[in-house]
Amino acid sequence: MEEIVKMVSEKAGITESQAKIAVQVVSEILKDRMPETMSKHLDSYLKGDGDAGNLSDMAGKLGGMFGK
Repeated sequence: MEEIVKMVSEKAGITESQAKIAVQVVSEILKDRMPETMSKHLDSYLKGDGDAGNLSDMAGKLGGMFGK
């Protein structure tokens, strides 16, 4: 998750502390909106522990949830 926090911090021009809060908030929103079978894996993906092969599938499904 630290890698994502750094990316958000750099791209948004905010402190890492602020970025960490933002990432945590978005993570909770995503977990609330996605099916449990996917949400239980989100934390491991954010930490970089998830199966990268399934990450694109997960992203595609999330896009569908948000009309993309």
